[in-house]
Amino acid sequence: MAAHHLNHRQRLEACLAGGKLDRPPVALWRHFPVDDQTADGLAAATLEFQRLYDFDLVKVTPASSFCLRDWGVEDAWRGSTEGTRENTRRAVQTPGDWLRLPVLDPYAGSLGQQLDCLRLVCGEMKEQTPVLQTIFSPLAQAKNLCGGQTLLTHLRHYPDALHAGLQTIAESTRRFIEAACETGIAGVFYAVQHASYMLLSASEYEHFGRTYDLQVLEPAGKLWLNMLHLHGNDVMFEHLTDYPLAIINWHDRDTFPSLVEARQHYQGVMCGGLQRERTMVLGTPEQVAAEAHDALLATGGERFILGTGCVLPITAPRGNIWAARQSVEGKWTA
Repeated sequence: MAAHHLNHRQRLEACLAGGKLDRPPVALWRHFPVDDQTADGLAAATLEFQRLYDFDLVKVTPASSFCLRDWGVEDAWRGSTEGTRENTRRAVQTPGDWLRLPVLDPYAGSLGQQLDCLRLVCGEMKEQTPVLQTIFSPLAQAKNLCGGQTLLTHLRHYPDALHAGLQTIAESTRRFIEAACETGIAGVFYAVQHASYMLLSASEYEHFGRTYDLQVLEPAGKLWLNMLHLHGNDVMFEHLTDYPLAIINWHDRDTFPSLVEARQHYQGVMCGGLQRERTMVLGTPEQVAAEAHDALLATGGERFILGTGCVLPITAPRGNIWAARQSVEGKWTA
């Protein structure tokens, strides 16, 4: 017997607890290029997206440089279909530059602007709709500070310098999360980009990734809706399932493990099921609904949030987004 009608928070709380649901939760999120350059602009775009589709959680998605600009990173909007910006100036050019990074003040500059955005979004959503703030792992931030290939070179040839930089990044990120907790967020969306066998060995990620991840996540422990995002292909899923996070999101339609395979090893909440380009951008509403139906059947709709494996491209048609939202309503079971 289905539960009575639940609000968004109640539905997600029941999902995390494995309780009865009136329907499975659903959430999609996207970038808002140009709008993401001011606190007011990003908040307004985020809230308008939520008003249109009424998802079960609001994931605030600033430009990835929001956490880097106070170190001197510069970027530009050049039309990516993901809505992301391109870096035009790196803050780290040589190994010695890692040693010169200062610990950032979370209430100043770009970080302070993002806190303003969170206050606006949380103030509008109140407590009935949970809000998540995007947090990039220290290693992901380091990649954007120096460039992807440079990071791998420093990791393997100048590890002491990189460790010094990662420690500074981790401390700055910890302080930002502590400040973000004061805005009313329900959790963090913790984006990990290097827990992939295509980039690092498991040992390398343990040494340069996990060590700092756990430091950063400690202050988020007071929040109830933290989500891990494993970005990319060939992810180290089995090595991160013990992170202190309630939900795991990954590109389940593109890489191991599938939802069925993941459930054999992980009993927490999974978020995914929709392929974000082939289906959400290039498919039809009927194909979106069919893929959502398949994901719900694969998971039984239990401890599961319907979503995409990563950020929704800004080219996704409204009809496909609406089809994803509506797919959890009414009868979806076999």
